[in-house]
Amino acid sequence: MGLPWTWGATPEESSREYPCDVLCPRSDAAYFRAVSVGARTEVVFRWLCQLRVAPYSYDWIDNFGRRSPRALTPGVERLEVGQRVMEIFEIAAFEPARSLTVVNTARGGARGLFGEVWVSYVVVPSSGDACRLLAKVLVRYPAGPIGRLMRVVLPPGDLLMMRRQLLNLKRLSERRGVGDVR
Repeated sequence: MGLPWTWGATPEESSREYPCDVLCPRSDAAYFRAVSVGARTEVVFRWLCQLRVAPYSYDWIDNFGRRSPRALTPGVERLEVGQRVMEIFEIAAFEPARSLTVVNTARGGARGLFGEVWVSYVVVPSSGDACRLLAKVLVRYPAGPIGRLMRVVLPPGDLLMMRRQLLNLKRLSERRGVGDVR
């Protein structure tokens, strides 16, 4: 039996439909991540838009040592399909204040190494000023030895990186006064 590469998501959240399901109907694997956030959905989604600026995971790995901004960047909330996100992804679809779906691009060889990776981030209201930040990762692994290696390396690596990303977005969303762009 394989290790559970799901973190924080309930069985119901793992079985729901995500925007990436429509855009990538066939995948080799699906991974789920989720976190409860004590902030309004609009604030959490606004921090998701910050992924256009930085990855918000482990900056020394994902952001060439530069610190992901701790204040909102003006204008990044104006999303368009095709915009670059976290250097190796681009926006495939979005629903304002609700979901953001990205796909890795050919830039930097990431698609050749990891295969085709789709990620849908969905913000779901829960109660009062709280919500759930859900993520579903769909992967089509590359063929050959690289694909076999990625089937072993990508699940735990992505879990580690995305867990840090979601926890950072949670922490930043929950800070007082962050709903306004500075």
